[in-house]
Amino acid sequence: MTTAPRNLLADATSPYLLQHADNPVHWRPWGPEALAEAKATGKPILLSVGYAACHWCHVMAHESFEDESVAEVMNRHFVNIKVDREERPDIDQIYMSALHAFTDRGGWPMTMFLDTEGRPFWGGTYFPKEAKWGRPGFTDILLEIARLWREEPQKVTKNAGAVLSRLSSRSARVGTAALGIDYLDAAADRLIELVDPVEGGLRGAPKFPQTPLLDFFWSASRRRGGTRARDAVLLTLDRLSRGGILDHLGGGFARYSVDDHWLVPHFEKMLYDNAQLLDLLSRAFVSTGDPLFRTRIEEIVGWLDREMRLPGGAFAASIDADSEGEEGRFYVWTADEIRDVLGMRFDEFAAAYDVRPEGNWEGVTVLNRSSDRLPWTRDREARLAAARADLLSRRAERVRPATDDKVLADWNAAMIHALVVAGRRLDRPDFIDRAIAAYRFVAGEMADGDRLAHAWR
Repeated sequence: MTTAPRNLLADATSPYLLQHADNPVHWRPWGPEALAEAKATGKPILLSVGYAACHWCHVMAHESFEDESVAEVMNRHFVNIKVDREERPDIDQIYMSALHAFTDRGGWPMTMFLDTEGRPFWGGTYFPKEAKWGRPGFTDILLEIARLWREEPQKVTKNAGAVLSRLSSRSARVGTAALGIDYLDAAADRLIELVDPVEGGLRGAPKFPQTPLLDFFWSASRRRGGTRARDAVLLTLDRLSRGGILDHLGGGFARYSVDDHWLVPHFEKMLYDNAQLLDLLSRAFVSTGDPLFRTRIEEIVGWLDREMRLPGGAFAASIDADSEGEEGRFYVWTADEIRDVLGMRFDEFAAAYDVRPEGNWEGVTVLNRSSDRLPWTRDREARLAAARADLLSRRAERVRPATDDKVLADWNAAMIHALVVAGRRLDRPDFIDRAIAAYRFVAGEMADGDRLAHAWR
């Protein structure tokens, strides 16, 4: 077999793969050709899995995959395969399960080393080019894996076998019996002890919304009565709705917060996160009548219209964390920048949104209302809304983060459902109109008989 000495991602449709099409690494897309190449050349496989909005994926790409010297080592010793986890969640799930068999850490970018049959024998996540932060350097790892493959193949075989055995053991332990209500209620009682009583969500950092867990608590509360689980959900939604994890100008929630009080987001925005939160916020609003929740619902839908809705009515997958090579640059402000836009309105806005001369994160400000405890009044909120609109207009002049504009059937289905639920609960038929348009696109463009494509672009 002749190995093509070049990068083969130029014909990909995935925006994430296309981000790597100009790398000096001889990337291949996942497929039988790449696996056949590994067998024909006798080289191990380096599998790199990520997604377009992932900040640390960009960092590793810039440090290592764009570097000629690192690429030379990769090309000499490995068959290099790139996978978009959103396009191929099946591949991602298989190898993430294997990674968890090696270590208790997971995440993206996922870096896995496979034998010529595709069996994993070692892996990790982000590796810096040079050793730092207690992590080995990526080039050192590459050379050591290549040496191990060449000189100690029995260790490779042993590692691969151990991983497969562990995964098989886990699969065998998974039961098929239905879980009774008593079991679910007991689980809710134990899990509620992990909730942060001040900030909501689970204790510790990084802090993810964990919306399915909040759904679980909400259902338990409705089923059993009592307020503890319900209060945990409402506290979390309140803190999320005030924290920096929310884009207070453009609407929509970031994927997670790097701290334990929702201040500094990991700035990428994902469609599925916002679909889940839209659904839960609409239920919480009906239950409480809290105007904060209604406002956040309307802001999510406004964000969908402005930034996520594609021609034809479906929704894009995500918006990147980075612009101009910096995480969060599009979203953060200095006090002087805000004062320049708002003029005499600055003081009221600064008091509400935690704007300080020194910033609240690395010398800049992540807008948030976590400390704003003034009572809600229609007049004040109208003034703040006008100020936000002016800042949003100024922000539109900045270089925007990239949008991953592929259409994912499952994520669109989640948003379609959330829009219908929110539309019915808030008496907003226009929300349902958006859901119908997205459904028609998915049904018309992605269905083939009784089969539905996972991704479209």
